[in-house]
Amino acid sequence: MNDPQTHSSRQDIENTVWEVRERYVNLSPIGSGAYGTVCSAMDRRTGNKVAIKKLYRPFQSEIFAKRAYRELKLLKHMKHENVIGLIDVFTPALTLDGFHDFYLVMPFMDADLNKVMGRLSEDRIQYLLYQILRGIKYIHSTGIIHRMLPDRHFYCPQVSLLRVSANNKISINLLQDLKPGNLAINKDCGLKIIDFGLARHTDSEMTGYVVTRWYRAPEIILNWRHYAQSVDIWSVGCIFAEMITGKILFKGKDYLDQLAQIMKITGTPSSDFIQKLDSMEARNYIRTLPYIKKKDFTSLFSNASPLAVDLLEKMLVLDADKRLSAAEALSHPYFEPFRDLEEETKPEPFDDSLDQLKLSVDLWKRHAFQEVMNFAPFSSLHKRPMETAL
Repeated sequence: MNDPQTHSSRQDIENTVWEVRERYVNLSPIGSGAYGTVCSAMDRRTGNKVAIKKLYRPFQSEIFAKRAYRELKLLKHMKHENVIGLIDVFTPALTLDGFHDFYLVMPFMDADLNKVMGRLSEDRIQYLLYQILRGIKYIHSTGIIHRMLPDRHFYCPQVSLLRVSANNKISINLLQDLKPGNLAINKDCGLKIIDFGLARHTDSEMTGYVVTRWYRAPEIILNWRHYAQSVDIWSVGCIFAEMITGKILFKGKDYLDQLAQIMKITGTPSSDFIQKLDSMEARNYIRTLPYIKKKDFTSLFSNASPLAVDLLEKMLVLDADKRLSAAEALSHPYFEPFRDLEEETKPEPFDDSLDQLKLSVDLWKRHAFQEVMNFAPFSSLHKRPMETAL
């Protein structure tokens, strides 16, 4: 049970009053966006550095209140060492009437995967990729991840900012925007997925958001009839290739160029693939393309081991129905040094019964207060870090 906050310190950060538990000291702002500010801090109880997020006016409207509740609920539910989750959540309020703010405490991460691209040995690539897939397998099995609208002006590799879209629509339970910037790492080679719910409303809103496009599965660009969890495996394959070579694999200038870059390596799609496209324009466009033979991955990734090439080839399959799942990828011989079935956590069922309801601000606030009050910290046995750090 999360006891009400009785001992706290107050300070002004980014023109906002922060009132945090005395166990958290040395607060320093590290990022801010449309929905909140994030500070690093030292946890005196554990001696560890943490990231603390305070939402801006979480109960100013029904949309903000639902967003705040959902972020809290999702982060509380995530209990896996390769997915961002909560260390603590607290409020200075003693009663519901005084409940106006709450603070999310998460692990502090040193950097994101972008910082080490091209400087990784094969054993580190194996270990990082293994952790990515473990996290993805866990997230996929929850079935709770929804499409959300990003704050394109926010960047902070230390925390996950989960947001419900403005119209509160619920969509498919996929990552869809997995990229190196969404993978946080520590010096001990530990990795966490920190943004597992980003997506966009329309293509027009994605103008200029180039990084996402480079890792996006071709079936999303081409508006396939159905998406599966394998869209994320494509993204992982792109990240895997970049870890090997230090270069972005498919660096398209726009959507058509993105498809062209993909097909230069995967080859021209088969007729079976084309039939799976919803858009007649997309079908006709693909049919007009000249025939391209699939590249030899062994030559393309000559510095990689045969097992790495084999796994990569099975991830970067144009037809999503023939792509590996996260569980199948984890079973690949490439991960034999790290595989431990007992450590692959299975999530508890997620209660999303409130998702479809239209509630008042006061009711969302009441539910959020209850979630804060009944928070119980998650403790798990972490894997022994690699002998050599990043």
